[in-house]
Amino acid sequence: MAATVVNSRQPPPDKDHTAIAAQPRPATGNRSGASRAAGDRTVADRAVGGRATAAARAAGARANTTKREAVKGDVASTGGAGSTGGSGRRSEAARLAVLNATDDLLVEVGFEGLTIEGIAAAAGVAKQTIYRWWKSKVDILFDNLVLDAATGLAWPAETPADPADLRAYIHRFADFLGAAPAGKVLQALLGHAQLDVRTAELLHHGFLDALRARDVEHTRACLGGSDDQPDDEHAAERAAALLDALLAPLYHRALVLRRPLDAAFVDALLDRHLPG
Repeated sequence: MAATVVNSRQPPPDKDHTAIAAQPRPATGNRSGASRAAGDRTVADRAVGGRATAAARAAGARANTTKREAVKGDVASTGGAGSTGGSGRRSEAARLAVLNATDDLLVEVGFEGLTIEGIAAAAGVAKQTIYRWWKSKVDILFDNLVLDAATGLAWPAETPADPADLRAYIHRFADFLGAAPAGKVLQALLGHAQLDVRTAELLHHGFLDALRARDVEHTRACLGGSDDQPDDEHAAERAAALLDALLAPLYHRALVLRRPLDAAFVDALLDRHLPG
């Protein structure tokens, strides 16, 4: 399912807003030195049942530190993130510095306290540099979300085939929403979307709609249904209903109750809705 970006700006060249519609792959190539918490996601995938463990979170913290050090190294080696020379590497370093600074500031000051001026100061770039790529802080946060979700919300198997794969994904989703910096970005955008039509359209048409379509398809596969079994015309509806029953309590607990999405809570939820 193709995602639609409603704002008129062109996304940075390596930011594909439709990528979430397909099975996400870990970022590669030029992003290797600045991959977002790749170590965390690799460990979490290999955890029993896909459960986010303390060790996985620790690995994620180390990976985030490594990522920021790599970005600082790129900035230093190119004469500063704010430089405007012809180096594509310099531009990429500046862009990554902005994305990282936005993540950090959101955690520190919240959505209302987040400003372009503050981001520019934290990233070491001029405001004009930011406005070359993004219209507003919402657009920066959205790009951060799409980038992080490509690995943070990847399914544990490229071709999920049984309820164990679904259990692993729900654990991963809970860790993403409740513990990862990217989850704070998603929470902030969901909150602002209730008040701002453009944010709501960007978030839903550019990300959430395609995410749900992919997850319903994979959930259906985990329950044993596929397009090769046309006799069961209600398989997709059952998969969608089950996915809602599993994800809604996570959103409610994180956004309304403001309580942690711990493994015990997720296990109890899964045990109520999935076959043993």
